[in-house]
Amino acid sequence: MHVGKLKEELIQYANEIGVDKIRFASADTFDSLKDRLILHESLGYLSGFEEPDIEKRTNPALLLPKAKSIVAIALAYPSKMKDAPRSTKDARRGIFCRASWGTDYHVVLKKKLDMLEEFLRSKHEDIRTKSMVDTGELSDRAVAERAGIGFSAKNCMIITPEFGSYVYLAEMITNVPFEPDEKIEEQCGTCNKCVDSCPTGALVNPGQLNSQRCISFLTQTKGFLPDEFRSKIGNRLYGCDTCQIVCPINKGKDFHLHPEMEPDPEIAKPLLKPLLTISNREFKEKYGHVSGSWRGKKPIQRNAILALAHFKDTSALPDLVELMHKDPRPVIRGTAAWAIGKIGDEQQLSELEKALERESDEEAKQEIIKGIELLQTPLNTK
Repeated sequence: MHVGKLKEELIQYANEIGVDKIRFASADTFDSLKDRLILHESLGYLSGFEEPDIEKRTNPALLLPKAKSIVAIALAYPSKMKDAPRSTKDARRGIFCRASWGTDYHVVLKKKLDMLEEFLRSKHEDIRTKSMVDTGELSDRAVAERAGIGFSAKNCMIITPEFGSYVYLAEMITNVPFEPDEKIEEQCGTCNKCVDSCPTGALVNPGQLNSQRCISFLTQTKGFLPDEFRSKIGNRLYGCDTCQIVCPINKGKDFHLHPEMEPDPEIAKPLLKPLLTISNREFKEKYGHVSGSWRGKKPIQRNAILALAHFKDTSALPDLVELMHKDPRPVIRGTAAWAIGKIGDEQQLSELEKALERESDEEAKQEIIKGIELLQTPLNTK
């Protein structure tokens, strides 16, 4: 097997099937990442969505015996939505982050990886591979950085020279000893816009993220959103793009290379009020194909309630009162009660008091009490 020739052939094939960037890295252990993960774990910065075994996250040989190299790929996604609907006073809308536009990127990239694996295995019977996208053990960003897909920026994203940070990442470990590519030099310089602009201060230092404070993480949680973050979430239903939007390197970067990644405006920027009463079946049919649906409808509905409170949308009050009284989920009942307090006036006081008498969940009770207190606060100071 001529490894150099095989590398050239794999690059050519990747280009043919629509991979926007392909680079190669060694399968050595990620020692600096391991140190960082241990530190972040001790500080409580990890999200809990990651692979819990730090050894598996940093040692490719534990995932594929005799691992010799890692093939890293990137696909560019759009940063601008064509024909985006406007959010108006009577028709308020939420927003899904750009990484949840179009078909779930896990599906899109997995298909590309499957094709690359088949291509390699067709070349030699002894070739072994293991691929992953986002939910795998390895850190996509650590692999991409080592392979030279891009550099690791202060916002903890991989920034590519061609596409900025608007790229999906994935990788394939293999026992083929491909020659590694060179890393790209970090180009943030003195710019600190992402750190300064983070709505919750989740970027505690350049290149250091406290996931527990990151809006992208918070929008995916299923419980009550902590009070301090409710005014920060805005109309975000899933994810957050602030640290990408403010990045000067991303200015003007907008690529529409993959039709399956194009957003449906009514899904990527949906009306908020219909989300409050959407059934499980309707949610699956409408949103099931986007990555932002992976946690189910409950976090999206909770965030929709918070967005309506953000807009102080009085037209949503009847819907919120209905949820507070009748929804079977304490998080939805309680969040609705809090939102009524943010939006309404003393006309809703009797509804909140009735709900408090009936409520059996302690956390939901506390939210109703917050709602009552907010109703007694002047509207312009809420």
